[in-house]
Amino acid sequence: MLILLKGILIGLSIAAPVGPIGVLCIKRTLNQGRLFGFVSGLGAASADALYGLIAAVGFNVITELLIGQQMWIRLFGGLFLCYLGYQAMKTNTKTNDSGDVKRMDRLTAAYVTTFFLTMTNPLTILSFLGVFAGIGTSGTMTLSSFQMVIGIFIGSMIWWLFLSIVTGTVRQMLNANAMRWINRLSGIVLIVFGVVSLVKMIGDLAVIQ
Repeated sequence: MLILLKGILIGLSIAAPVGPIGVLCIKRTLNQGRLFGFVSGLGAASADALYGLIAAVGFNVITELLIGQQMWIRLFGGLFLCYLGYQAMKTNTKTNDSGDVKRMDRLTAAYVTTFFLTMTNPLTILSFLGVFAGIGTSGTMTLSSFQMVIGIFIGSMIWWLFLSIVTGTVRQMLNANAMRWINRLSGIVLIVFGVVSLVKMIGDLAVIQ
């Protein structure tokens, strides 16, 4: 139980800092409702849990591949953030939920995009390697490491649920004009995050050369 609680705290500490995923979840909650914000966060939590699982089991081949290709992964992630930022600035404040199938497709897209963006930071796996080394379970899928992975997932989910609920409450107090400005601001912030990622990628490439 203690390992599970530690995992929950780690999951909360990883998810809580405001970054591109947080901005994206806030934007989607404001535009599309709490469910879209939470599902977006769920994608990030799933990616964190997957990285934790890789670190726990000790898939060195996967770890080395992800870290070795981090520049290309960061390139795609940075470009995708810029694209999402551009789309955010164009977002119409009126949402159209025409049909359950279309709504499900949009929820799936919300999950997949945040999962992909979280996976574009392969260095996260290094922090998980340190966590599992600290509890003496690195390289083996023991009960303790399994509890840690589950705890990380739960902790991350708790944060995204909290964020979507709070943001959804604020949403009820905003008018259409405020929503337009929020979309523009969130789009700019996402583009800035994307550009920073690209600059870091270029810097890493220059160091290697």
